[in-house]
Amino acid sequence: MANLKDLRNRITSVSSTMQITSAMKMVSAAKLNKAQDAITQMRPYSEKLTQLLQDLSASLDDDANNKYAQEREVKNVLMVAISSNKGLAGSFNANVVKAVKYKAKNDYKNVNLDLYTLGKKANDVLKKEYSIYKNDTHIYDELSFENTAAIAEELMELYLDEKYDKIVLVYNQFKNAGNQIIQHEQFLPIEQLDTDEEKELDYIFEPSKIEIVKDLIPKSLKTQLFKALRDSFASEHGARMTAMHKATDNAKELRDDLKLSYNKARQASITNEILEIVGGAEALNG
Repeated sequence: MANLKDLRNRITSVSSTMQITSAMKMVSAAKLNKAQDAITQMRPYSEKLTQLLQDLSASLDDDANNKYAQEREVKNVLMVAISSNKGLAGSFNANVVKAVKYKAKNDYKNVNLDLYTLGKKANDVLKKEYSIYKNDTHIYDELSFENTAAIAEELMELYLDEKYDKIVLVYNQFKNAGNQIIQHEQFLPIEQLDTDEEKELDYIFEPSKIEIVKDLIPKSLKTQLFKALRDSFASEHGARMTAMHKATDNAKELRDDLKLSYNKARQASITNEILEIVGGAEALNG
């Protein structure tokens, strides 16, 4: 059994750790509330915009009017892996890395695959095995639509220049604080609706359908990427809050066990001292 001094030091150390994890949990909870509100308010707009764009794109006479929907033979793929810059978030970043590796080994094993990593953690792992086109860790310094739009425009340019035939997003979709769902989402080319199902569109177009679609597509793609980043940002804080909650509970349990061991060791020490005093007294009396 460890001596009393060692036990006291361990109790102090675990208590300090518990205070840190508890504080981190509270910080993440505060950030999560803001991030959750942002993604919850954004989703209806993003989904409606995507639906509108797909309806209009499917009704165009041919894909020549929609340069972002033209299908090409897939030879070069760019996978955008969205992670975080910080750790201590449970399996949040590991799930993104795992999803990227799975897709690379199965869906894209016969094509040239490059990665565009947003966030430091996934990049640190994936750069050892895959070709990194670019890594951006500053997007989270100020997560805004304007900053995200610049990245989306770069991705659109890469597709139009035919450097990549397909661009996909891999990120954590926020469900709740305890659950994040890995998404593998096609960014470009724009996926078309099933043309077998005719859909009546009750829209009035001004100035024209083609011009409206051309204006909507870049905006829709920028919104899609911004939503993915918002989802990932909320998921990160939800995962970190959950991880720190579990860490705090584990630290409390360990501290209680150490206190019990300390009290037992202290009681045994006191008992031995009493026995020694009693034994010494009887020896003097004898």
